[in-house]
Amino acid sequence: MTRTRTAALVATAAAVAAALAACTSSGGGGGGSTGTADTGELKAGVFLDVTSWDPAAADIGFDGPYLSAVYDPLVALDKDGKPVPALAKSWEWSADRLTLTAELRTDVTFDDGQKFDSAAAVANLQHLKAGVRSGQAYLNVAGVEAKDADTVEIKLSKRDDSLLYFMGLGRSWMASPAAIQAGALANGPVGSGPYTYDKANSAPQSQYVFTKKQSHWDSGTYPFPTVKLFPITDQTASFNAMLSGQLNVQFANAANLPKAKENGWNIASKPSSWVGVQFADRTGSQVKALGDQRVRQAISYAFDAAGILKAVGNGSGTVTNQLFPSDNSGVYDKSMNDKYKTDMAKAKQLLADAGYPDGFAVKMPMSPIFAAWQPAANQTFGELGIKVEWQDMAMPDYQKNAPTYPMFLAVIAMSGNDMATLSDQVTTAQWYNPNPSVDAFPEVKALVEQVEKAEPGPQQTELLKQLNTKLVDLAWWSVWYQADNNYFSVKGITVTPITGMMFPTLRFIQRG
Repeated sequence: MTRTRTAALVATAAAVAAALAACTSSGGGGGGSTGTADTGELKAGVFLDVTSWDPAAADIGFDGPYLSAVYDPLVALDKDGKPVPALAKSWEWSADRLTLTAELRTDVTFDDGQKFDSAAAVANLQHLKAGVRSGQAYLNVAGVEAKDADTVEIKLSKRDDSLLYFMGLGRSWMASPAAIQAGALANGPVGSGPYTYDKANSAPQSQYVFTKKQSHWDSGTYPFPTVKLFPITDQTASFNAMLSGQLNVQFANAANLPKAKENGWNIASKPSSWVGVQFADRTGSQVKALGDQRVRQAISYAFDAAGILKAVGNGSGTVTNQLFPSDNSGVYDKSMNDKYKTDMAKAKQLLADAGYPDGFAVKMPMSPIFAAWQPAANQTFGELGIKVEWQDMAMPDYQKNAPTYPMFLAVIAMSGNDMATLSDQVTTAQWYNPNPSVDAFPEVKALVEQVEKAEPGPQQTELLKQLNTKLVDLAWWSVWYQADNNYFSVKGITVTPITGMMFPTLRFIQRG
């Protein structure tokens, strides 16, 4: 089965494209800007327009601010990406971890007057499981039933240690069952969230206004009486809006970090995606050379990752060969980052040892979004003797066609949960990894099986570390660096980034 993250990945690509296209504002438009603003209302530049008010169709990356204003989740995440109670007050796994029993709040009513209870939770979970986008979180859910008025039971067909994480990431927003049944959510939200959507003062694709409910059960988590969300794709326009005071929080371009510091703004950063070369053909079925571990290692040694991060990513990220988050993962091992320290001589020797002293020929896809990385790729592959024939295509076609090529340049969204990382990046088919190849590598397969059977906690983490070491040694990918998402906020407002959320939900934007 496929656990796709298409929406988040498209959003990642869109963000990268905008950041690369944007120019740093050098104008004196900060006139009067002291880095401090009235924090009575939140005015956030959130980059993309809302995808859908229906949680089953919404984007898991950028829709969070919109949906968190009007919906309550069954499960939330804390600042470390750990699942925490929300409408589900508590939960418990069965001994075999195939049944999740959740106790629900009993004091919540939807905006249309319907009561939130176990029947409402079941209706929502069934709707989310059936969703084209939201269904990614529920691939292993076999069924959901109400045990009593405030208890639900989720039955799994296969153990899934990332289920609660995905629910908290943005796949458990609860909507009115009546609105779900009527198909009304496409026209607007019907939830129980901390804010009321002020449709009269909102203008789709321009601004969205929300006013706080005084009686919300979790009112203390949401400090702003008014929230205004502005989808501004043009990063230069968004930055200028910050300078003029029209915004007090912004999804930011790393090129503007120096100017943000000059203005005394708060800067929050978090790893969001890995950048490098994805090997879609690790077994060598298309290009025999790529089936040799030494060839993949040679490519990893050849690239100047630090130079690419500085030149293309404005230094906003972490040079690493791993894709478990560098800042908040028990699996990430900083000591391994020198494994593929740039060494062209060693790279050439490995190619020669593998029988390719003069390199080999390969076709790779190219899209305008990756043009900034193409010169480095051309230079590096050229020095190795690898003759690349680039196939130009538009971004939508790139996502569709790139994995049909033996390898391709990639910007892939990361997960803030180690088991979700395993699922997303290694074991399940994705658009960017259609042939996971685990079965072709017995040592990898054995470690994966041990991880999936292990008790969550230190034992599982230790096995994941072993697996991570093996994947790095095999050059499963050629990761150059983990790119950060950046957020600017004026003094008096803090943003806590969450890996997996392209823009954090409102619970992570606070006064202070």
